[in-house]
Amino acid sequence: MTVGLPDFADIDAFDDWRGQANDWLPAALDIAGAAGLPVADVTVFGTGTNLVIGLGPTLILKIFPPLLRRQFLAERASLGQLANRLPLPVPELVAEGERDGWPWLAMTRLDGALGADVWPGLTETAKERILAEIGATIAAVQAVPPGPIAALGPDWPAFISGQIAHCRARQIRLGLPARYLEELDELLAAAATAVPRDIDPVILTGEYIPENFLLAEGGDGWHLAGLFDFGDVFAGLGEYDLLGPSAFMTEGRPGRVRALFAGYGYGPDRIDDALIRRLLILTFLHRASDPVGKIAIADWPTKAKTLEQLGRMMWPR
Repeated sequence: MTVGLPDFADIDAFDDWRGQANDWLPAALDIAGAAGLPVADVTVFGTGTNLVIGLGPTLILKIFPPLLRRQFLAERASLGQLANRLPLPVPELVAEGERDGWPWLAMTRLDGALGADVWPGLTETAKERILAEIGATIAAVQAVPPGPIAALGPDWPAFISGQIAHCRARQIRLGLPARYLEELDELLAAAATAVPRDIDPVILTGEYIPENFLLAEGGDGWHLAGLFDFGDVFAGLGEYDLLGPSAFMTEGRPGRVRALFAGYGYGPDRIDDALIRRLLILTFLHRASDPVGKIAIADWPTKAKTLEQLGRMMWPR
């Protein structure tokens, strides 16, 4: 007799349930056992969006609620499209299936330390080196044809239009100081010409941040060692994926910004007013946009009188 999985009316209800591993771990282990996967030495990963467990030292089982089926499709398509095409490892698909409308993927478990655990203690030299490697990895991912990822949507022009329509309300809800709202309106009006729509879309993860990559220490220090979590992948303008490292990791430090951009293939001459304005607009249009809560420049609202000043702080020349 198999262990079933429940239905949820909304993501909030699922998130509450996901937080109680004892409620869902029996079903996860039953799925693994039925698929012939190992069920000893289990690790529960509490972060993330879906149900994720480690099966011994070599496998990961990821189970997606029906409400997040699009993430399952994106993860499966991304791992298939990126396999053996990058200079660093991504998980390899081992098996897939479905239980009670919940699709699941089993994949290889990568070696390395979670970036979020290591990054805060690294030297400045190591951080610049890793940011250069992240920039190069973004470029390598974007050199791979989107293939089936593009068909998943959202379509880039429609995505940008939708983000513009909801941006002001979102930023007010998330606490953007009122003194910035008039300038935000100007940026949104400028987005129609500042953000290209007619493009050849490339693969975007939207999340090149320490929670989604692994690091390993070698004889010359720490390096990027692996990339995972592709549930939010879609296709669009390549510069969009510079936003995660810019918000969470560069902290407005010129050496870090130059390293990230150099790895991506942008020399110092590319960091001009037009690029800064475009990246600033995209920062507010990002699907996870929360400048007040997520830009890692200490107390930036007290330092930036205008959003233009924020852009110059994030991407100094």
